[in-house]
Amino acid sequence: MFSVIFPGQGSQIVGMGREFFDKHEIVKKLFKKADETLELDLSKLILEGPKEELDLTINTQPAIFLISYSIFQVVKENFNINLNDAKYFAGHSLGEYSALSCAGYLDFKETIKILRVRGHAMQNSMPKGEGGMLAILGSKIEEVEKILKDNQNNFEAQVANDNSDGQIVLSGKTQDLQILSKFLKEKKIKNIKLPVSAPFHSNLMSNATEVMKKELQKIDFKQSKNILISNVTADEISNIDDLKSLLINQIEKRVRWRESILNMINKGVNQFIEIGPGKVLSGLIKRINKDVKISSINSQSDIESLNI
Repeated sequence: MFSVIFPGQGSQIVGMGREFFDKHEIVKKLFKKADETLELDLSKLILEGPKEELDLTINTQPAIFLISYSIFQVVKENFNINLNDAKYFAGHSLGEYSALSCAGYLDFKETIKILRVRGHAMQNSMPKGEGGMLAILGSKIEEVEKILKDNQNNFEAQVANDNSDGQIVLSGKTQDLQILSKFLKEKKIKNIKLPVSAPFHSNLMSNATEVMKKELQKIDFKQSKNILISNVTADEISNIDDLKSLLINQIEKRVRWRESILNMINKGVNQFIEIGPGKVLSGLIKRINKDVKISSINSQSDIESLNI
């Protein structure tokens, strides 16, 4: 039993998807459709850069979705592998929108448009430099939560991503994260400041929440037999009517990725197929459970060796 999973921000590189673009007409058409829909030369930015522009959240979000969606279509259409037989569809933050679209809840044009809006809203939710994110390595979620609770008078931060045992990401104001980082170093706890421009998945993103609330109200999700796992609940989305509120809440709530993976495994999933640039999620899953099978689809040869 397998699940299809989709990566979020941080997986992007200039030139991603080049092999699929060169070899498959379906991908060329999707790139063209993306450019026309956004009235932006996203194709050129993905294939040629510059990296600084691709790394802007407003560009990264639609770009990663375009690559994930394109690979999904190539696997399905050109290799006749039925990924819709998956037990679950799930994605990490932005990747949840790739999951939504590939699972048939939202069409390609609507998804890429709303991700451009989401990227802009998240990028501009607070002035650049005032907030950020910090990765804590080697600690469990319970240890991190205790540190935050015991020191709430000294600094304020929120768990943004519970990625795996040994990788927890926090969001907060820059000055709080600096105090927190120093505190962690004194305790010999490894931490790294992430190269992002905003404190994603925290209550400091409230402006982005308001934008997405308005945008998501305009969308009618389609019914689909494919089952989604929510970042917010780490569980199945049982009702299509819950989708909008969960996607709105996702902006400020933690990404419960570790719990999502464990929940899928507990429900019988023994294989994960990561569709999109990079192998970030595959690496996290290895840390969560060493026994499940993991495949990352980044190239034609990856598809050819895919065994479901």
